Amino acid sequence: MLFEVWAPNAGRVALQWAGDRSGQPPVPLDRDPDRPGWWHAEAAAQEGDRYAFRLDGGPPRPDPRAARLPEGPGGPGAVVDHARFAWRHPWPGRPLPGAVLYELHLGTYTPEGTFDAAADRLDHLADLGVTHVSLMPVCPFPGRHGWGYDGVAPWAVHEPYGGPDGLKRFVDAAHGHGLGVVLDVVHNHLGPSGNHLPEFGPYFTDAHRTPWGAAVNLDAPGSDEVRDYLLGSAVSWLRDYRIDGLRLDAVHALHDDRAEHFLAELSAAVDALAAQLRRPLFLIAESDRNDPRTTAPRAAGGLGLHGQWNDDFHHALHTALTGESHGYYADFARAPLAALAKTLTGGFFHDGSHSSFRGRRHGAPLDLRATPPHRLLAYAQTHDQIGNRARGDRLTATLSPGLLACAAALVLGSPFTPMLFMGEEWGARTPWQYFTDHPDPELAEAVRAGRRREFAAQEGAAPGALLGADWPDPQDPATRDRCVLDWSEPPTEPHSALLAWYRTLLALRRTHPALTDPDPAHTHLTHDEDARWLLLRRGPVHLAVNLAPPGTTAAIPLAPPPPTGTPRFRAVTGWPHPHLPEGDGVLRLPGESVAVVEELRSEASAHGAAPGSLGAPPTTPRTPRPGSCRRRPGRRACGW
Repeated sequence: MLFEVWAPNAGRVALQWAGDRSGQPPVPLDRDPDRPGWWHAEAAAQEGDRYAFRLDGGPPRPDPRAARLPEGPGGPGAVVDHARFAWRHPWPGRPLPGAVLYELHLGTYTPEGTFDAAADRLDHLADLGVTHVSLMPVCPFPGRHGWGYDGVAPWAVHEPYGGPDGLKRFVDAAHGHGLGVVLDVVHNHLGPSGNHLPEFGPYFTDAHRTPWGAAVNLDAPGSDEVRDYLLGSAVSWLRDYRIDGLRLDAVHALHDDRAEHFLAELSAAVDALAAQLRRPLFLIAESDRNDPRTTAPRAAGGLGLHGQWNDDFHHALHTALTGESHGYYADFARAPLAALAKTLTGGFFHDGSHSSFRGRRHGAPLDLRATPPHRLLAYAQTHDQIGNRARGDRLTATLSPGLLACAAALVLGSPFTPMLFMGEEWGARTPWQYFTDHPDPELAEAVRAGRRREFAAQEGAAPGALLGADWPDPQDPATRDRCVLDWSEPPTEPHSALLAWYRTLLALRRTHPALTDPDPAHTHLTHDEDARWLLLRRGPVHLAVNLAPPGTTAAIPLAPPPPTGTPRFRAVTGWPHPHLPEGDGVLRLPGESVAVVEELRSEASAHGAAPGSLGAPPTTPRTPRPGSCRRRPGRRACGW
């Protein structure tokens, strides 16, 4: 077997055996005459053999490209032969257009927190109607439990989750259910604990600074190999683990001044691999820039990524639902329905407009005729938007079932690629809080204090104040335990009604082409800021939501009155039940409710489903039990 490593500053390198072979002598590596800085050696080895590298006689360090770290970050690697895994399900792939993603954290999706336990719950997702499972990072990080964004080994898989074979079993099982898999990867920084990359070479540079310290070296001397290191990792996930797409964390923190940006090089490599494997592959960026070049084709000067998260949609929807106006919500909260209308029809809210949060203009206009709307991801909740709140409270904590139903309708009825956060579909009561398991006491205390400072600033406390003694301690094991989904909830009310509603909406999205029509000319929107209603028209489908409190009724004009005796609309579904416009063409919709109707195409269609219509209305959910919600000042809160 060939062992090789890039260590340009080393004078000598040796392969050090570990585990069962720890008594065997080291194997010296030779310089590679064709690749400066590389060392290699042939040595007999098999699956599971543990090894490390010693540089200039120093302590053993894990292989930077190890696919498995059985003892966690900083420990020896283990040999992984990807060809040994027996895949059961042939997989043609699932592309991003038409997709619905479901963001999932392996460590809290089930109490066990393993790939195998999560695989046992995949039937729930297949029945729900999503198309892809989007996994939060699974690379090794300190301890057993954590979000995964402080990983240190971008080629390996967290051992407590089940290691490389566990991930393969999960992907294979997902494909067997017809579900694609997206993996969240972090290229903008690596965690500090167990990170020995600087000993091997210039993986980081002080030419740029990030919130995590020195930047990953994408443009300084030695950056060719660092870029290849990250490119190789990305390709390995897609090829060796049969992942369908990658979510790229915080790409705005990737500092790269070279003529060809790292992301353009990455997208070219992924497109080439897709052609080679003959199945669709895609990259989704988390970007704070509102820059159309992120998803513009490389030939047009863009980065060529296939999609990006759209926080503007989230912020507009969140302020419309909750009335919150602090921090980055301020600009959206001035006229939240207008902000929501702008994002639904134009993609970005900040498209060169002034951002009070940033104190400057932000973003650039996005032409949805040139950028298909599916390239933007729309969501009401994500791990970030929940977990970066002081108490990790979901929308369930403050919104009624009716408003949660409105949020679901706007996400799943949008022209964008929808994404759900685990448990959202049944209104999970479990919070999603920030948790870590750092064995290093100093690092643990630094993380604890840092989060308290962030939360104090979020609550508007004076600088230096550490408020909120009841805020969750990231290092307390109980914090993670609180975040584990409660699987006893979905079959019970009011959760089962909301779950049925999500299934209904997802079925509509699958069965009617208008809801995935990429032509922005077929999306129209009207709203009334004061009355708090919004009407989204996607071809013949009219989706109306009334965010006003119960007891109020919105008069929403759908169309001019039809000729006497000529039905113009058909009720499709609604929350808590379907509604139709009256004879004057006006839909009178109660507060905190949704109506989906279809415009009939001809008089004949009144006697049956029109061509291209939705067919028989899906089953509508039951009305939540009366008295399940109580009023609070400025909002309506559910007593779930």
